[in-house]
Amino acid sequence: MVKEFDAIIFDLDGVICYTDEYHYRAWKAIADSNGIPFDRTINNRLRGVSRMASLEIILEKSACLFSEAEKEALATQKNEIYKQLLAEMTPADLPESVKTTLDALRKKGYRMAIGSSSKNAMFILQQIGLDGYFDAVSDGNNITHSKPDPEVFLKAAQMLHTEPSRCLVVEDAVSGAEAAHRGGMKAACVGDASKEGAGNWNLNSVEDLLNIL
Repeated sequence: MVKEFDAIIFDLDGVICYTDEYHYRAWKAIADSNGIPFDRTINNRLRGVSRMASLEIILEKSACLFSEAEKEALATQKNEIYKQLLAEMTPADLPESVKTTLDALRKKGYRMAIGSSSKNAMFILQQIGLDGYFDAVSDGNNITHSKPDPEVFLKAAQMLHTEPSRCLVVEDAVSGAEAAHRGGMKAACVGDASKEGAGNWNLNSVEDLLNIL
């Protein structure tokens, strides 16, 4: 059978591991300390969105106006809280089924990369025991536009020396699936993006990738 793809680009949070709760707790601490209403419904709007864009969403509920310098300070403060929480992560936070799937795809000869808006992707990978596992990591440190802009995935494809059309993106956020399509890539979706039918393939789990590849 002729392979349609040479490489697979994975979003990190919600696909490889789950750090949503850590993000929520960190943003909640920032919002509470500034008297800004924040709940899990608002938090759901932050999925797949950059740190500064997430802050802007949270500040929509604020009665105060913040300067750019103050916003930068809040974003930095949130990230420090988040990193302290991430330090609690261990290899036990990598689902065994995900690791088994990654190993199976590696054996099939696919090149693999991370495509994440997070600036903490490398630290998270280290914490869950995947440091150095992927052929490339494109993250929030090397992009200027967050999803649904395709930049993070296009840079991952470039790092893999693979044409975008030969890359499959695995995403759990609708914005991420949109970014893949804008970049000329197909998307296999899990989680919320799958429920919304945002992918070329809408899967129940990451393990289902083995049924299409």
